[in-house]
Amino acid sequence: MTSETGKIIIGLGLLIFLAGIVIYFFHDKLNWIGNLPGDIRVEKENFRFYFPITTMILASLLFTIISQIIKRFF
Repeated sequence: MTSETGKIIIGLGLLIFLAGIVIYFFHDKLNWIGNLPGDIRVEKENFRFYFPITTMILASLLFTIISQIIKRFF
C-alpha cells in the first residue's frame, strides 16, 4: 500500500460520510430521485419493470464532476 491508496480511502470515506449526512437530514426532500421524466416504468398485473435511465445519467454526470474535482486536488 502506498500513501496514494490512503488518500483515496480517506476521500471515499468523506464522500460516503457526506452522502449519509445529506440523506439523513434531507430524505423527505429527495423523493424526486428515481421519479424523473425519462425514467422508464412499466407496471402490469403480475409484472413490474423500472429502469431509471435519467436518474442514472444524472448520477453518472455528478460522479464524473466530483471525481474530476477530487483528481485535481490530489
